[in-house]
Amino acid sequence: MKRITVFCGSSFGTEEIYKEQATLLGQTMAKQNIELVYGGANVGLMGAVADGVLNAGGKAIGVLPNFLRSKEIAHLGLTELILVESMHERKTKMNDLCDGVIALPGGFGTLEELFEMLTWAQLGLHKKPIAILNIDGFYDSLIELTKVMVEKGLLKEANQQMLLVSDSIDDLLEQMKNYVAPTNGKWIDGKKL
Repeated sequence: MKRITVFCGSSFGTEEIYKEQATLLGQTMAKQNIELVYGGANVGLMGAVADGVLNAGGKAIGVLPNFLRSKEIAHLGLTELILVESMHERKTKMNDLCDGVIALPGGFGTLEELFEMLTWAQLGLHKKPIAILNIDGFYDSLIELTKVMVEKGLLKEANQQMLLVSDSIDDLLEQMKNYVAPTNGKWIDGKKL
């Protein structure tokens, strides 16, 4: 993996460990020569992961819609800042640039980005690993919900298992490097869920 897109909050949240782990993820990526692709902001966990990469000598590429740049949240120290016109164009560009995705704690935007990438994978539009760094159990309830989706017949177990999860950065990166996408997309084999 040469580049990983990281989705995360534009605030720090209530727990110091979120910022610590975001910074550590950035540092670890830089040490492993993995470039960061992210939303381009200098605030919250987004800024922490970018600073972690940059301070460890790595490369960070931001993709920022023009309307957010005008709110003065663009990170000015990035290796590259790509400006786009819309949120949809932002996600498409981030997908084009990366070899995998990691979600850190975040709000609605983080979940929306994570689930769009999962949906694209489920439909066979890409075969990239998609992962959650489950810091301090932040995503426990969401992981349980995916199990309920399988139990209730609304999600294939193979599709649920596309979502890689760990509370360890090293373990998560190893899972991503060894990831093999399911061979069948949601409708490709014509069978029901």
